Amino acid sequence: MTAAAVPTNPPAKVLIVDDEALCRRTLARLLTQHGYVVSQASDAKRAIELLHTGETVDVVLTDLEMPNGSGLELVRLVHELDASIPCIVMTGYGSAEHSVDALRAGAFWYVEKPFDKGFASLHHLLAQAVDSRRDSPATRSARAGRGPAPGNPPTIIGRSKALEEVMRTVEKVATSDATVLITGESGTGKELVARAIFARSNRASAPFVPINCGAIPEELLESELFGHVKGAFTNADRPRLGRFQAANGGTIFLDEIGDMSPNLQVKLLRVLQDGVFEPVGSSTSVRVNVRAIAATNQNLEVAIREHRFREDLFYRLNVVPIHVPPLRERRGDVLILAQHFLEKFAHLRDKPVPALSPAALERLCEHDWPGNVRELENLAERVVVLMDRETIDLSDLPRPFYPVSNPGLPTAAPRVPESGLQFQQIVDQFASEIILQALDRTQWNKTQAAKLLGLNRTTLLEMIKKKGLDERSPTASS
Repeated sequence: MTAAAVPTNPPAKVLIVDDEALCRRTLARLLTQHGYVVSQASDAKRAIELLHTGETVDVVLTDLEMPNGSGLELVRLVHELDASIPCIVMTGYGSAEHSVDALRAGAFWYVEKPFDKGFASLHHLLAQAVDSRRDSPATRSARAGRGPAPGNPPTIIGRSKALEEVMRTVEKVATSDATVLITGESGTGKELVARAIFARSNRASAPFVPINCGAIPEELLESELFGHVKGAFTNADRPRLGRFQAANGGTIFLDEIGDMSPNLQVKLLRVLQDGVFEPVGSSTSVRVNVRAIAATNQNLEVAIREHRFREDLFYRLNVVPIHVPPLRERRGDVLILAQHFLEKFAHLRDKPVPALSPAALERLCEHDWPGNVRELENLAERVVVLMDRETIDLSDLPRPFYPVSNPGLPTAAPRVPESGLQFQQIVDQFASEIILQALDRTQWNKTQAAKLLGLNRTTLLEMIKKKGLDERSPTASS
C-alpha cells in the first residue's frame, strides 16, 4: 500500500470508538487538524447504531478493550454491514497474540497505545486504510467504465520505518526529472519503486519503458536500447526503434544496470547527459527527452574499483539514490505481505483465504528471506495451491521453514517405521531437498549453490541433471 497523503476531496471520514472520552477527544482534535471528518462513539454498541443510521465512514479506529463489546467484535459487526470498511484496532496490551487475533477478525491493522512514535505513524496508517477503502471492489464497481486514472500509483505493501523512508524519498523525487538509482537485493521490489516514481511524476501519462540489461546479450542490448537501421547487421532486414525512442517524453527503467558492458556504458552516458544517440549502423543523431531510472542488486562502488563500471556513469545515475531494504531488515512487514499474497492467490483460484497459525506466523517472522518479497510471494502461492484446510500450520510450510534439532542439518532425519524403508530412496530424497534448499537460497545460481554445499560446480550440475531437479527451477516451463 502506498504512502500517499489522505485525499482532501472528499475528506476522509473516520469513526473513533473508545470508552475513554479523553482519548476520543484528543484523537478527534488531531484528525480534524489533518483534514479528516470525525465521528465518535463510546462503545461498540453505539458505533453500530451510528452506522445503522446511514452514517458513512472510510475508516473505523477502535479500542480493543471496551464495555458492551470488544474491538474485535466491533470489527466483525462492521464488516457484516460493509466488508470494505477498514478497521484499525488500538490496544494498550500489544502482543503477537493480539495482533494475530485482530487480523483474523478482519482488522486492517493494529496499533499500540500510547502512540510513542507520534501521530505521524498513525496518520500514515490511516492514509493507507483510506486508500484501501477507496480502492475496494465496491468502489471500483462504482467507477467502472472510467478506467484507471493516469499515473495511478502501484500498490506497495508495508508499514515499516525503512519502507516509509523509501516512500518519503519517492514522493520528494517523483515530480522532478532527476535520475534515480535504486539499489537493493533481488526480489525486494525495485521495479515497483520505479513504477511508483513514474506514476507520481509529471510524465505519468507518457510511456514507461522497462528493460532488463542483464537478461539481453551484449550484442543485442545496444540495438534494444538505441534501435538500428536496415542492414546494420545480419538479419537486420528492417529498421527498428530502440527503447529510448519508445520512451521519448516518458521514463525508461534500466534494470540490472550493473550488468551492462563497459562499451555500452559509454553510449548510455552520452544519452543521459545530452539526450542524443545514434542507432546501430547510423551516422544520424537522434534526440530524445527521457527520464532515466536505474536499478541494480550489485555494489557499483565495488564494480568501479574492479573496473567493471564507469565512475562517471555511476555519478550520472546516482543523482538521487534509493535503497530498498531486504525483507529481513523490515520483519514487521512480513505479516501484512503474507496476508496480502494469501488473499491475492486465494482470490485468483477462487479458494477461501487461509489463516496463519501462531506457530506458522512466528516462523515466517523469524525466517531470513534470502529471496526477499519474491520468496514470500512464491511461498504464499505454493501454500494456496496445495492447501485444502482453513489454517496454515508449521507443518504446511516447506522444509526450509521447519525447526531443526541439529543446526548442521537442514531437517531432522526421518524415523524408521516398523515396516522398514528403502534406505537409498530416503537418502536420495534427502539429498534432493538439500540441493533444492541451496538453489532456492541462491535464486538458482548454481555456482553459489555449489559453494554453499561444498561441492564442485560440475558435480552439482550432474546431480541436478540426474535427479531431474531442473524441472523445479523457477524459470522452467510449466
